[in-house]
Amino acid sequence: MTATPNERDGLALRSLLFRRGRERGWRRLEEILRKVDEYGSVNLTAAEAAELPLLYRSVMSSLSVARAIALDRHLLLYLENLALRAYLVVYGPRATVWERLAGFFQRGFPRAVREVRWHLLAATVALAAGIVAGYVLIGHDAAYYNPLMPSELAGDRGPDSSAESLREAIFQDYPGFTQTFIVFANSLFRHNATVALMAFGLGFMFGLPTVFLLLYNGMIVGAIVRVHVDKGLGVDFVGWLSIHGVTELLAVLLASAAGLAVAQGILFPGRLPRLEGLAVKGRMAAGVAAGAVLMLFVAGIIEGGFRQLIANTPGRYAFAALTGALWLAYFTLAGRRGNVSDD
Repeated sequence: MTATPNERDGLALRSLLFRRGRERGWRRLEEILRKVDEYGSVNLTAAEAAELPLLYRSVMSSLSVARAIALDRHLLLYLENLALRAYLVVYGPRATVWERLAGFFQRGFPRAVREVRWHLLAATVALAAGIVAGYVLIGHDAAYYNPLMPSELAGDRGPDSSAESLREAIFQDYPGFTQTFIVFANSLFRHNATVALMAFGLGFMFGLPTVFLLLYNGMIVGAIVRVHVDKGLGVDFVGWLSIHGVTELLAVLLASAAGLAVAQGILFPGRLPRLEGLAVKGRMAAGVAAGAVLMLFVAGIIEGGFRQLIANTPGRYAFAALTGALWLAYFTLAGRRGNVSDD
């Protein structure tokens, strides 16, 4: 229905009266928001920062009144847009993507790891049990090696391999930057990330598949260690393995611990309702799993290149000890200061 001239005149008069005494605050808010758009919120003065939430509440009040008395559509759209812009500045994220990433690595990731320390211990026990089982099994009967070991991981190594061929694989020549840091490292990262994400994702099935996956991967490690021990190359092989294994196995253990934390949230929600407890555990566990995948990227670079660049066993053990000490210091000390909300 088209408004009559008298109705349009009355609406315009109401809008004019409504603007009086309020428009100055709207213009001031626009001015501050324009400054934020051009220079960022960090460049606001203390007075402007204190004024901003007050102006935002004022424009929200104006918008509420305008809707209630059905003022003209253009004024409503203007106030809605102004309120939305102010809301994003007052309550929206204050940090850039890079700042959020930096906060995650400086505080969020190590704090989340400390939250799952008991789950990490349980995952470590499961992996260690698998290593012992695989070592003993192959020592008892080497025929179990081929059914147990995936062909892509075994390569040409097995109980029938000669000590010389195994030693040659441990101390093979550096094949060049492209082959190691790009091709091989990328392949290793994809394989290890798949294992880690499976260990995390299977936590939703009450954690049992996560434990079985740890046991199986531990058996693989134990089996191949036993093959080299039987050929008199145990010390050299463990050094070859540890240079990247410290980071790689720790990342897999962290992803598994995150899966076990999710399983705990399902099975033992505690005082919170089950879904709410799972949401809390899930957010924390997802942060651990994401950090673990990024650790596997580092492990892929180490395994793809540095393992062959350092072509002597003492140097490999020293590198492994250094990376282990750095990870321990990081997860123990990082993020101790500040509030969790900072993340």
